Amino acid sequence: MAPRSAGSGKMSRDPVHHPLFARYYARVSVAAETRMGMAGVRERLLAGLSGRVLEIGAGNGLNFSHYPRAVSEVVAIEPERRLRQLAVEAALRAEVPVDVAPGAAEALPVKSEAFDAVVISLVLCSVRDVPRALGEVRRVLRPGGVVRFFEHGRGGGPAMRFTQRALDRTLWPPLSGGCHLGRDPVAALRAAGFELGPYRRVLMPEKGPTLPTSFCVLGTAWRPLPAER
Repeated sequence: MAPRSAGSGKMSRDPVHHPLFARYYARVSVAAETRMGMAGVRERLLAGLSGRVLEIGAGNGLNFSHYPRAVSEVVAIEPERRLRQLAVEAALRAEVPVDVAPGAAEALPVKSEAFDAVVISLVLCSVRDVPRALGEVRRVLRPGGVVRFFEHGRGGGPAMRFTQRALDRTLWPPLSGGCHLGRDPVAALRAAGFELGPYRRVLMPEKGPTLPTSFCVLGTAWRPLPAER
């Protein structure tokens, strides 16, 4: 059973509260669909998915219109109230069933092994506990289930990495909804026990200035099947 939609009844206390950043993100992310090519990234991220999908950190729901029709249901978790409200509106326009619910990545409000796929898109940069969040991803995926990820993180040469670390220790997280620039999503997935499939490094934007936020990775991982005895 899917969790209750954020628009359908009583809400639990929000685990994340960044109202100013949420308003800023809602505007910038919509502009990035065309200006930075994010719509095309979302198409590649979600292509070929089917069955039940859990999306963690759904934001304002910009992925919803890109899910293929082979997806039977999307359960979308978003902890920030303003973004969740926008995600509910986006869910109503989606061509696949989408249920939006509150919750944190470190304690997902869904049953174990209930999903064929999990989507994480610009999420691992801001969760409080990355290993715990990825442990939850493993818990809710069926054995052999797929993780599709698009994340930004550590990249560039020594000067850029120094800049990322300096910003992470000072201004960036409080100004950007808890985001960190210097995390390594591929290493985190590998450490959490996922099998890494194909992935590629991309710069966002592909043309233009290279910023501390520009270093992204788009790819696939799997929850391993149990070893045969």
